[in-house]
Amino acid sequence: MTEATSGAGESAVAGTSRTPILSVRDLQAAYRGPEGMIPAVRGVSLDLYPGEVLALVGESAAGKSSVALATLGLLPSTAEVSGSILYQGESLLDLKGDDRRRVRGGEIAMIFQDAMAGLTPTLRVGEQVAEIFLAHERLDPKAARAAAIVALRPLLPDAERIVDAYPFQLSGGMAQRVMVAMATALGPKIVIADEPTANLDPAVRLETLNWLEDMRNRGTAVMLITHDFGVVARLADRVMVMYGGVVAEEGDVFTIFRRPRHPYTYGLLSSLPGVMSGARLTPMRGNPPDLASLGEECAFLERCPKAVSQCRLDPSPPLVDAGPLPGSDEPPAPGHRVACFNPMAIDLREGRDR
Repeated sequence: MTEATSGAGESAVAGTSRTPILSVRDLQAAYRGPEGMIPAVRGVSLDLYPGEVLALVGESAAGKSSVALATLGLLPSTAEVSGSILYQGESLLDLKGDDRRRVRGGEIAMIFQDAMAGLTPTLRVGEQVAEIFLAHERLDPKAARAAAIVALRPLLPDAERIVDAYPFQLSGGMAQRVMVAMATALGPKIVIADEPTANLDPAVRLETLNWLEDMRNRGTAVMLITHDFGVVARLADRVMVMYGGVVAEEGDVFTIFRRPRHPYTYGLLSSLPGVMSGARLTPMRGNPPDLASLGEECAFLERCPKAVSQCRLDPSPPLVDAGPLPGSDEPPAPGHRVACFNPMAIDLREGRDR
């Protein structure tokens, strides 16, 4: 991982248009539970640019997948969503019917975490891939089937056989390839990849990373949702660390790995081998918060080793510029922001207090 962080996507950022293709502001999403609404996303804002990979990382229940599902309008009908989600200036939250279907799958595609569960078990693979062309390009069934074979062939050499198979006849790796083919068949401008390498063998995992990297290099914007910091180190240009439904820290991948300022980000990285330059790994204490009982204070308060009186008395801190590391002569990294009253003053890469 140490080597990976030195070469991830710098050229992609440098050559990227600075007009975001996706702009989210103050996104709120809550699910209805037995005792009322449970907040999953609490005021998240982000920009996603063409030709970059933005990684959303954090533990389970951090709100990462809810951000993705809200973007595509895939949250359950019982969920309450507010805020602003603009795709090329068009409000996705206001789209209905055919307009929403035009964007979903055609211009914004998603690779789901469990490829096998993402395929309908009672339909042949070819029917499911062909549906993309039937819905978005209005092809007749014969032409749609032929287009499905063309879409599958780069990923599955025996595509002519696979189109007649049912999902239960596929291996996990084959199902993942089908999902990638479906997501990329129409050349979407945005791909949302939710844990795309989870539960895959090393060969298919490497293929999936190569596909995502190739899409990024061709100008596609990628929103990557993952727990795997190895994947983040290889692919990401920028990183947003989420905790308790809010953004705890954001910055370019080099800054996050070298100088994380939020105690949560620091704790996550400190527990990983290959990051602390020979230092002893430190497990993070405690568990993610109960979203149903969150208070106004910082959600990380109960687990934080650097909490001060202000953390207990004031509402959750806003996301602000991180500023320079104390004692460092290096200027602060542009776009590095942290939501913490008492941020870390330790250079993670060197493992020493500044």
